[in-house]
Amino acid sequence: MSIIEKLYSIIILAAVILGLSLGQVDLIRIYAESFIVPFLLAMLYITFLHIPLDQLKKSFKNIKFTSTSLLLNFVWTPVFAWLLAMIFLSDHPALYIGFIMLMVTPCTDWYLIFTGIARGNVALSAAILPLNLVLQVLLLPIYLLLFAGSTGVVEVSFLVESVLVVLLLPLILAVMTNFLLKRHKGLQEAILVKLSPLPILLLSLAIMAMFAAQGQLLLQNLELLWIIFLPILLFFIVNLFISQKAGKLLKFSYKDCVSLSLTTLARNSPIALAIAMTAFPDEPFIALILVIGPLLELPILAGISQVLLWTSAQN
Repeated sequence: MSIIEKLYSIIILAAVILGLSLGQVDLIRIYAESFIVPFLLAMLYITFLHIPLDQLKKSFKNIKFTSTSLLLNFVWTPVFAWLLAMIFLSDHPALYIGFIMLMVTPCTDWYLIFTGIARGNVALSAAILPLNLVLQVLLLPIYLLLFAGSTGVVEVSFLVESVLVVLLLPLILAVMTNFLLKRHKGLQEAILVKLSPLPILLLSLAIMAMFAAQGQLLLQNLELLWIIFLPILLFFIVNLFISQKAGKLLKFSYKDCVSLSLTTLARNSPIALAIAMTAFPDEPFIALILVIGPLLELPILAGISQVLLWTSAQN
């Protein structure tokens, strides 16, 4: 892990605090919102550059692992997230939507780091990464309409527009860039290495702009943080149990079980946040849960990695 990756939680927290502070200045608060989407577009473009979409076919080489992972991530997890949202967040439509957005988008980067820490099958986890990205881009609007359409907050036109602009535009540009650089592998790798720290920094700038624009409203509702903590914690605990049981029933090796668990647990908050900030600009609490999510998620994943290592040593 690079120093920026290790300090991810601290950087995000610092962006929140700095954004809240800057938002006290009227001139900054008025114009901050206009910077959010450009920062997110740049972040997603660089993130997508690192995802080998041309290797999608590798996802299907291990049919048993891929099918199990897809069932857990795209069938079980959305239903479970909806149940948790109904139980804990039904009185708070914005938090309800934000929670669902966070939980139905599997991670496309961090889980590889924690898979390596727990000595899982990193190659197998990496193979399923492009498939996870494509499916979440396609399915996120469908999940929102299914599970959150009745809240009155979701507008189909804004949702479709946001997916087209915020996700497909940088995705297409990234695919075109990699295609142009395909014959120059050395240059491509050098560019990717140079750009690798930027997504976290760009995400931090977007978060800072969001909190500068909406910070005063959020400060007036800090009690909402306690409301979202329990469903997020339950999501990780239950899904760790489910994924481990599924791996053992299917007689996966320890390494493959670790890969299954971490791809089921880790969430893709940047993509969900990009959609939330553009599709729901007047609902800052939707974005709030997507910012708080990784602040809780990263320490939890670090702890789970150590627990998996410890259980491996005991067997």
